[in-house]
Amino acid sequence: MARLKLGVLVDCLRLGARAGIEKAAQMGFDGVQVYVTAGELAPENLPRSARRELRKFLADRHLALSALCVELGGYADPAALDERIVRTHRMIDLGVDLGVSIHTTHIGKVPEDPNAPARRTIAEALHAIGAYAAERACCLAAETGPEDTALMHDFLASIGSDGVKVNFDPANLVMNGFDPVRGVYELADFIVHTHAKDGLRRPDKTAAEVPLGEGQVPWDRYLAALRETGYDGFLTIERECGDDPVADILKAKRFLETL
Repeated sequence: MARLKLGVLVDCLRLGARAGIEKAAQMGFDGVQVYVTAGELAPENLPRSARRELRKFLADRHLALSALCVELGGYADPAALDERIVRTHRMIDLGVDLGVSIHTTHIGKVPEDPNAPARRTIAEALHAIGAYAAERACCLAAETGPEDTALMHDFLASIGSDGVKVNFDPANLVMNGFDPVRGVYELADFIVHTHAKDGLRRPDKTAAEVPLGEGQVPWDRYLAALRETGYDGFLTIERECGDDPVADILKAKRFLETL
């Protein structure tokens, strides 16, 4: 069975953008994801010439861009909504110039009540961003975690946009008390990108991220579910804590290569 492509979230290497991309190539990854909400890779800091140069920099190192991270803190706040929609549009434009179609983010926790103001506000944002993305053959990929995957499925289905998909993070689900394997089957039609991360949830309901393979994500069953449902995209390693991120990420890569 063909292996899934392995990527890394460059910012987790803590080396800066270009040094991190260089390190990812040296580590043998197939691709990288980068944050573009601020800093040297933000749209306002990358004129067209710099965008062309970045594409060449990646191509010369035989690295694909798996996705851009366009995290803005969610879309549940009406006071910030217009600004965040516009900023997301600019980051989608950046993705078009960089040749990547997937833009991942946390959309905000979706309330169960369909009439909840926060749910309506998030839906308003996704309708606007989804339409903009779809017109450009792109998508906004909502990251899993704070809500049950059945709820996420029904909410995204209600948006009804080809420009709104899912970035599946199994650790976020585990840490919130949900089953990531069931989640794959429930969200299969939406999954376009995944984060490879591990975590655990204690009996007292506290949770923690841990190195890949040391938590409660059932990797064999999880990857089998992804393959069974037809996913053939990236497993992008994300390590948000730890004193030696390069060592942790290399260990995670080697772990995934055994599966």
